[in-house]
Amino acid sequence: MSTPVTQSAYRSRAIKDTFARYLVSAGGVSILIAILLIFFYLLYVVVPLFESASISQQSAFTVPGEGKTLYVGLEEQGKIAIRVTDQKQIIFFDTQNGDVVSSEKLLLDADITSVNAAESNVALGLSNGQFFVFKYIFDVSYPDDKRFLTPRIEYPLGEEAIELDEEGHALTRLALQISGDAAGIIATTDDRRLIYSRYLRETSFIDESITTELEATTSLSLQGDIHSLLITPLLDNAYAADNNASLLQFPLDEDGLDGAVIEHPLSANADSMQLLVGGNALMVGLEDGEIQQWMLVRKDNKKVLTFIRKFNEAASESEGVAVSTIAVEQGRKGFSVADAQGVITLYYSTSHRTLVSLDADEDKTGDKTITHMAWSARAESLIAVDRDNRVQLFEVENDYPEVSWGVLWGKVWYEGYDKPEYVWQSSASTSEFEPKFSLMPLSFGTIKAAIYAMLFAIPIAVLGAIFTAQFMAPRMRQVVKPSIEIMEALPTVILGFLAGLWLAPYVEQHLIGIFALLLVMPIGFLVTAWCWRYVPVRFQFPGWEAAFLIPIIIFLVWLSMALSLPMEKLFFDGDFQVWMSDNWGIGYDQRNALVVGLIMGFAVIPTIFSIAEDALFTVPQHLISGSLALGATRWQTLIFVVLPAASPGIFSALMMGFGRAVGETMIVLMATGNTPVMDMSLFEGMRTLAANIAVEVPEAEVASTHYRILFLAALVLFGFTFIFNTATEVVRQRMRKRYSAL
Repeated sequence: MSTPVTQSAYRSRAIKDTFARYLVSAGGVSILIAILLIFFYLLYVVVPLFESASISQQSAFTVPGEGKTLYVGLEEQGKIAIRVTDQKQIIFFDTQNGDVVSSEKLLLDADITSVNAAESNVALGLSNGQFFVFKYIFDVSYPDDKRFLTPRIEYPLGEEAIELDEEGHALTRLALQISGDAAGIIATTDDRRLIYSRYLRETSFIDESITTELEATTSLSLQGDIHSLLITPLLDNAYAADNNASLLQFPLDEDGLDGAVIEHPLSANADSMQLLVGGNALMVGLEDGEIQQWMLVRKDNKKVLTFIRKFNEAASESEGVAVSTIAVEQGRKGFSVADAQGVITLYYSTSHRTLVSLDADEDKTGDKTITHMAWSARAESLIAVDRDNRVQLFEVENDYPEVSWGVLWGKVWYEGYDKPEYVWQSSASTSEFEPKFSLMPLSFGTIKAAIYAMLFAIPIAVLGAIFTAQFMAPRMRQVVKPSIEIMEALPTVILGFLAGLWLAPYVEQHLIGIFALLLVMPIGFLVTAWCWRYVPVRFQFPGWEAAFLIPIIIFLVWLSMALSLPMEKLFFDGDFQVWMSDNWGIGYDQRNALVVGLIMGFAVIPTIFSIAEDALFTVPQHLISGSLALGATRWQTLIFVVLPAASPGIFSALMMGFGRAVGETMIVLMATGNTPVMDMSLFEGMRTLAANIAVEVPEAEVASTHYRILFLAALVLFGFTFIFNTATEVVRQRMRKRYSAL
């Protein structure tokens, strides 16, 4: 009977239900919005990695001063340039309008016949067999809070020209490198001789003057004309290109030229050569327009100059346009190439990318072949001088040239490696270091850690859920299930701490016992089950069998660990790790996938157990009763009725557990060696995406390539977990629909 009181209660209840429904809906929508915001923020940080490079002309004017340009260079921000002419003039000028900032006349007794530069050290070869070296420096000051540059000249090998060829022949080509207190100079003469001299530099403590002492000098005769000549920063090799389409390698040591000349054939004559930063890679520009990269690769315990990859100019209107000059970036593995038609193309060697091209000779009048190019230290400005004595300054936007899909997910042949590999190495101690940003080892490590954790967790969690839901006594289930579920609240940092400091050393000392446990435990259970048949019925407590197994498990674990050392001495000469290395070639790291599988499997078990147990326990009882009524045993009912009915929920539990393992951070951070290797070995470590982000994000420079790639790794991890969780939810919804009518 409806009364005013009951109607008021109904209205109040309806209002509460409506409020609760909207509150729950708002909470769900808020979670979705938060996830979308995280996704879009990650995308916002990552997208700039894949933006295209651009190059635009900032200024163009006739070169200041007279004579032919022999060398050009730029200061760090591209505001002032230096020009060396065949009139022995050094001219510093403003790159925006060509105004001369300062100039200096070199007091040399002979004409300049060749020029070479190593960073800001410029070597001039003279017509009388001598050479002269100077270094240009830009002093920075801030009067009135404005940046002001003052160019000046230093003389790293002294203020006098140094004799290289005693016979006084002109130096037609030369190359210079200064490495600490040693300096190496190699040059060709007009009578086809190659001369290499090594010098020691000494600085006076009194007046800071520099004196140069000859340490060694050697020479040899050449068969052809040399077009290009280079020397490595470590003074261990010199390279030359001749007119016979050959790349010549001259090994060097402290005594001079070491051994015979090594000849490497080229597909065409080389017009230009440059060493990339660090001096480990050689870029060779050919007359047919192809650019080749060569590197020293270890083969048969010795380093061999090897062709690695090639680049072709695609911007020219006709194929086969000769390379006129190459300029390399000062801090990265990028370089620019100018061809005979005035087209400038930017490349990046490691990512094997053609970044952008620009036709610097748009009007096509006169001889606009670019003869000299130079980069600023920040690679934001590029200066070019052509044969018509026209200077052009280009602004370059090229923040992330080292990133490509091939670099992130494919094998890359890095400098110093013997073959293409997947490598993650974001930092090192040397300035010549090249960051390596392959996400494959991190993704591989993430999946590897998750797989080994699941191999440990699935049997224990699923079988435990089956016994708990279908065979365990209700009173015991009321204790066991909450106890296992509360394990999920254990801080993973504690588990990682225990794994790194206790479990990893313990597993290393009892490795044979760990594997023996895989055999001892099943045999022990079978023996226990056989013996259980003879226990009087009045002492058997159905549903409490698991409690009686606890001391059995403890005994079997103790037995396996106690037998570990005796078995190791008996079968493996007392050291299983050494035996594996000698016989199978398998190494052993203390913090490895086995340790991660054990401890992370322990962390995943509660997730899988809880969901799977709920799915098994909620199988409609009338299905079980009907199966038993038809004569099926408990095990037949479990296998043919309960498991098929609960399979969607069990699958959902496994997916949730896998997603939990994929996203785990602290355990893998503390329990592995954090080595990003591609090895499925149980005894090798790994580095996961989550652990890598946790380790490196605090040290990454904001907006740098490293920083953005770490966010890309986070986006990949987000994708992994999103896919697994979405699949789990889809299965769960299908399960609900399937059994909603039962």
